[in-house]
Amino acid sequence: MIPGRACAALASFVLLAMAGAAPARAAADLVVVVSARSPVGLLRPDQVAALFLGQSVRFPDGAEALPVDQRIGAPLRDEFYLRVTRKTPALLKAHWSKMVFTGRGQPPADVADSAAVRRKVAADPNAIGYIERGALDSSVRAVLVVQ
Repeated sequence: MIPGRACAALASFVLLAMAGAAPARAAADLVVVVSARSPVGLLRPDQVAALFLGQSVRFPDGAEALPVDQRIGAPLRDEFYLRVTRKTPALLKAHWSKMVFTGRGQPPADVADSAAVRRKVAADPNAIGYIERGALDSSVRAVLVVQ
């Protein structure tokens, strides 16, 4: 058993360590982007989640949507899915295993990083992807800022 003062000191240390780690986790500002040539307007998080989970293959205006993912294991990918779909990497893997097995869909194509997502999305008015806010340029337009 830990004496009272030692326990309080340990608890304070753990809380300070956790507080120091929290800003690093929340540092990435994510934006969901479409081509600057795309007519798609602002999207809600549930609409974006449906596109990236294969539950919808069309934008709200009826145009075909082609989601572009970051590579498996990329921290930005994990953060995007956790914040937009509320799925951990394990839950996402299970979701796509079920979708593929039942013939209801294939996971989005993936690319290496935000720069590759931006290039692919900029080149195709039907594409949609997610990148760090700092990677935005005039070739793409944000349709959702991920909170």
